Amino acid sequence: MSFSVRQLTAADAEAFRTIRLEALLDTPEAFGGDHGEESQQPLEAFTEQLTGSAVFGGFVAERLCGVVGLYWSQSAKRRHIGNLYTVYVRPEARGQGMALPLIEEAVAHARQLGHQQVLLAAGAENAPALALYRKAGFEIYGTEPRSLYVNGRYIDEHLMVRLLDEAPGKTTK
Repeated sequence: MSFSVRQLTAADAEAFRTIRLEALLDTPEAFGGDHGEESQQPLEAFTEQLTGSAVFGGFVAERLCGVVGLYWSQSAKRRHIGNLYTVYVRPEARGQGMALPLIEEAVAHARQLGHQQVLLAAGAENAPALALYRKAGFEIYGTEPRSLYVNGRYIDEHLMVRLLDEAPGKTTK
């Protein structure tokens, strides 16, 4: 399967809304967002996500099949940190190698913005996601117990970091 990756724009808001809501239904334990809440938001809320952060999409032909977002703080003390969110690939596009290039595109953008590290959180029991993030150079630095409460159960999340000013997998102590 051939795919392309590009940053989404406000013109992609409807497609982004569709895939984001699909992700929240497909794997609710993997996201802090809630389908019931986000499905009530107007399209403008999704447009604001695209213009207030950087969201990258993976396309098969013209269909948006994967996304990853990067947001950051404007605070002078936290401006060096980027945060990955909403990493998702549609089931029909999984296993085709799309997720890693999406993540790498977001990391490259973080570098361009001058970030020195990128953070993310992943379900402690989500082995495929953890393997993907490790392959992308992220490492676990902690675990947040009971980070999410989904369908009557708590989900612990591993907190992961990729330092951009050092080789992947190496941290300064």
